[in-house]
Amino acid sequence: MLNFRDEDSRCCGQTLWGAGPEDRSAGVAWDWVEIVEGVVAMADPMSVVTNLRLVNANGEALGAQELAVQLHQMVYALPWQTEVHRVLHPNA
Repeated sequence: MLNFRDEDSRCCGQTLWGAGPEDRSAGVAWDWVEIVEGVVAMADPMSVVTNLRLVNANGEALGAQELAVQLHQMVYALPWQTEVHRVLHPNA
């Protein structure tokens, strides 16, 4: 996780979740911003980046819109906000 402050002095950063051996690793990354102290949100839910290739039931690659929906649901299911909060506010 990388963090810094935006032009409004809010904490913001980037998170990368990944797994796998180096030659077969998979990852998902996105920007986040701390809305108020202790509350973080994705900066732009449509700007998730990944090296994953998601396919439908027929084995066809998902289109951009459907891919964005699936990636957003994936990010929503991860405990990333807890981890960001832990790093930003270690004594909380």
